[in-house]
Amino acid sequence: MTSSSVDELPSAAETLTYQIPSDTTPIDPIPSSNDVEAVGEKRKRDDDDDEKTTNLESSTPSPWFKTSLCSYFRRQGSCSHGDACKYAHGEKELRQKPDNTWDPTSERGKKVKMMSEKSAEEEEEVGDVMFTEEMMDDNDGEEGGVHDLSLSKCLVHLPTKWQSDDIKTFLREQGVEYKFAKKRRGMMVGFLTFENAEQLKNGVEVLEGKNVNNKSLKIANVLPRTFDKNGAKNPAAKLKSAREAVTPLADLSYADQLEQKKASISQMLKKLTRNARKACPNGKSLPEWVLQSREIGGLSCKLEGIIESPLVNGYRNKCEFSTGYSVEGKLTVGFMLGNFSAGVTAVEEAVNCPNISKLACRYASIFQSFLEKSRLPVWNRFKSCGFWRQLTVREGSKPGVVSSDEDADSRIAEVMLMVQVCSTDTDEAEVATEFEQMAKAFAEGARASSPPLPLTVLVVQDHVGISNVAPPDCPLRLLPIPVSDNGTHQDQSTNVLTEARIHDHINNLRFSISPTAFFQVNTCAAEKLYSLAGDWADLGPDTLLFDVCCGTGTIGLTLAHRVGMVIGIEMNASAVSDAERNAKINGISNCKFICSKAEDVMSSLLTEYLDVSETEEAKPLSGDLEKQISSAEEISNSEDAPPANIQEVQKTEQKDSSETERSTKRQFKNVVAIVDPPRPGLHPDVIKALRTHPRLKTLVYISCNPETLVANAIELCTPSFEKTGQENKGYRRQSKMGTAALARHRAKKMPASEPFKPVKAMAVDLFPHTDHCEMVMLLNR
Repeated sequence: MTSSSVDELPSAAETLTYQIPSDTTPIDPIPSSNDVEAVGEKRKRDDDDDEKTTNLESSTPSPWFKTSLCSYFRRQGSCSHGDACKYAHGEKELRQKPDNTWDPTSERGKKVKMMSEKSAEEEEEVGDVMFTEEMMDDNDGEEGGVHDLSLSKCLVHLPTKWQSDDIKTFLREQGVEYKFAKKRRGMMVGFLTFENAEQLKNGVEVLEGKNVNNKSLKIANVLPRTFDKNGAKNPAAKLKSAREAVTPLADLSYADQLEQKKASISQMLKKLTRNARKACPNGKSLPEWVLQSREIGGLSCKLEGIIESPLVNGYRNKCEFSTGYSVEGKLTVGFMLGNFSAGVTAVEEAVNCPNISKLACRYASIFQSFLEKSRLPVWNRFKSCGFWRQLTVREGSKPGVVSSDEDADSRIAEVMLMVQVCSTDTDEAEVATEFEQMAKAFAEGARASSPPLPLTVLVVQDHVGISNVAPPDCPLRLLPIPVSDNGTHQDQSTNVLTEARIHDHINNLRFSISPTAFFQVNTCAAEKLYSLAGDWADLGPDTLLFDVCCGTGTIGLTLAHRVGMVIGIEMNASAVSDAERNAKINGISNCKFICSKAEDVMSSLLTEYLDVSETEEAKPLSGDLEKQISSAEEISNSEDAPPANIQEVQKTEQKDSSETERSTKRQFKNVVAIVDPPRPGLHPDVIKALRTHPRLKTLVYISCNPETLVANAIELCTPSFEKTGQENKGYRRQSKMGTAALARHRAKKMPASEPFKPVKAMAVDLFPHTDHCEMVMLLNR
């Protein structure tokens, strides 16, 4: 173990008093030949040496004093030199070295190294920057005109909250002279132009590596546009195509894609093992699954393999197309070619993207043709203004139809189109006219296609936020779809539907889907995913299944026939309404869905359903409770009932009848939870509730982001600390701390409870041609 390097040697003057720090045991200042002792034995000092050292330390202390950890102290837990030792006894005594670095063997040294490596990776990812819209233009009335790119630079890793005024203030504080500076909120890059080469040189010297909000600034060159304003192509400029941006693995064979994803999952399992070792309390033996990991190559559990997708091409049943302008300046409906935060806002048509259905591409083309004639502008990401923002195409499949990649579109029976707009500062009459023309364009385009395209629902979502990601309660407006009048070619409006819904099928069950509800984008692969989860969960008639983050209830409903009861938890009100409707459509009566955040109700639900006395027998429902449940069902089944009413009835039912229901709960011998959280993973309160309830023995974790599964598994699977929370005293989260490191700190606060252990894992490829993959892990205790 090395505590210092040759580059860190003290000066010659310092060596008169202190020797070079050792990588083994502490060495006394200027030992004589008579003081040599056997390795491993405690060394002794005479009084003269102690007095000399003390005087020298008090007068001219070495800058290396206490900058390295005492290796003898760490091995033996003690040191004969005590306070007089020039090495640090633990992290509290440790000081920085003269070059402002930490002992690389210390916790702080390791943390700094990890952060620097992460920063280096981030900087490597950012090369030259090409703005694809108005950042380089004089669109704010500032002087500047056409900018000389040879005198222009980009500042990368700026705070995303900064705007132009913030970057100008920052440049003034640093004493940097410049001609033009601009930055948009939400971006990590800013554009900067200098008056001359001297200003450029001085500015780069001052700004390169400058620390801003714990990030090191990087100066990047500004690439010219791929096309200039006159449409002339610049061969020197390069940009990803839509195919490369959306399906980066499309040029690999499918077998190679599967191997690459399987290797990625293996790395995640090894990462879980490494972090579990670090998270275990000192003085406690490592969990058995950590010790056994050495027998399977460091994996936390056995990786069973990867399940491939039945459909490899055209499998997505939901596609979101952005509106904007291409690198040539053409109005386009398609996919973004890069991240807005990196300065790229160019949009390219979804040409040659193998994961998208031809039907979805056709509707994007119809919408693009309509926008070219529209009098309302498309959304401008730099200015955060405009009207037309996004087109979402959702598809519903026919029941029991198994199609191949070649005829994937033949399985599509229903289509929902959702157009996202921003109606701020617009005329209502003009907007109504535009909507009417848009509906006509979609209807005519669908009929003109060969074969004709299905069109079931057309809905408008009004969203005023900066990002296209709208909240679930964003206002929706159902538009009538014009239909042809039997060959007369006169359009008449019809609005037979009173709700915006389409339907899809999984495992012979029919699912009703509202515009914003979550539904797996690969229906065929989802069937395999849910069957796997059910097989691993060890289900039976005496099983109570908690479906956490249930969405429209797909997991719970497909497994309901294999269990005694399903409790689904979902925060999206429209998704809960869909789940209840789906249960009725399929004649399933043993499912109950709770509309709430899982972190708010998970603990109380486990207590409510699992802590009932086993001697109590089931009793018939009271009259009042039957009326409330009946009323709730009537409202949920009503075609025009708003979701808010359903929530009110549910809340009233839960509040007024909770005590009555406690005495009617059926007892279940087996309790299982299946969780399918969004990309950020489970909330810490949900993890705490799942882990600390002793009767919950089996947990199946389905993850679309293996990185967060690793973090959650650290908290679920590491032993508890004896003194809960004491180990985290004084801990402050660092901005660059990774999810795994943060999970290790949270694990120290976990109440005393029996940890889970990872049993086995499986990868399921729901997203061919992309880097993403679903991961399923079985945990039990």
